[in-house]
Amino acid sequence: MNTFGHILRLTTFGESHGPGVGGVLDGFPAGIDIDPAFIQSELARRRPGQSLLTTPRKEADEVELLSGIFEGKSTGCPIGFLVRNANQHSSDYDNLRELFRPSHADFTYFSKYGIRDHRGGGRSSARETISRCVGGAFAKLALKQLGITVQAYTSQVGHIALGSDYHQYDLRLTESNAVRCPDPVRAAEMEALIKEVKAEGDTIGGVISGVITGCPPGLGEPAFGKLHARLGEAMLSINAVKGFEYGRGFSGVAERGSRQNDVFVRTEDGKITTRTNNSGGIQGGISNGQDIYFRVAFKPVATLLREQETVDIHGQATCVTARGRHDACVLPRAVPIVEAMAAMVLLDCYLLNRCTRLTDAQ
Repeated sequence: MNTFGHILRLTTFGESHGPGVGGVLDGFPAGIDIDPAFIQSELARRRPGQSLLTTPRKEADEVELLSGIFEGKSTGCPIGFLVRNANQHSSDYDNLRELFRPSHADFTYFSKYGIRDHRGGGRSSARETISRCVGGAFAKLALKQLGITVQAYTSQVGHIALGSDYHQYDLRLTESNAVRCPDPVRAAEMEALIKEVKAEGDTIGGVISGVITGCPPGLGEPAFGKLHARLGEAMLSINAVKGFEYGRGFSGVAERGSRQNDVFVRTEDGKITTRTNNSGGIQGGISNGQDIYFRVAFKPVATLLREQETVDIHGQATCVTARGRHDACVLPRAVPIVEAMAAMVLLDCYLLNRCTRLTDAQ
């Protein structure tokens, strides 16, 4: 299962310490203006070594676009791309060849395949998400022509959290700091916490919030393939994600239906909308035209630069101390990944909806 999507399909390949990572994006519509500089900028938001808060691994992460583009436009043919790895320190992982790191995929991969690439986690490494960012960048370019935007931001690190209403923040400030938080005061507090945790050889988790604007009503399927289920599947496929909620989510379960229901009203220009948006822009699994907003919970990074108990492949008790270059908190680099996955879901649902309407017309 290395392919994501239905009409728009992204197949990814590659490992953390292999020659490179890449993918094939199929089903992408023809005639879309392609901006290579924008695609590269999306990778720059995800790449390692971009600040003191992230892993110091130095990778340019330059994407090579191999097919599916002609004279600046998509051709409708498969878009192949490759990002070469250039700064692997595979020897940092020699001590892990026969050890299972706590809360990593080492044991589960070994149980499933009988073999694993111990160098940086191999296929289970978050370096695989490079391909998602490329696919998401293409999806964003297509969504732009439809007036749909996807914006994510860090809303919580450890115990430091923003308010739940995204309207109270200027999301344009998200890229103004290393944490990618639209509140400069909270961003400084989050940065200080990450540095403190990193100095102790420990890690910290948090929450990334996402907002989709301009989404037309009608996207999503009524039973299987509900829009929120598609978004949840996409987010839960990202490394270190432990939870997903949309709309009021868990915070709304204590309220009564009379407070939760989104009452329909008619606007002055004759359109139907809702007075509130507790549903998070999705009702019955289908978009209703309101903003779609959601939250994604990320666990603390499992790699600790301190000694931990574990066992080896023979079941013998031992201890492990990780070496190498690792993030103390994944959230700053995960923001563009969350956006990428949401963008691909939205474009895929739009293309699927268009096919449904064409079939109905026939």
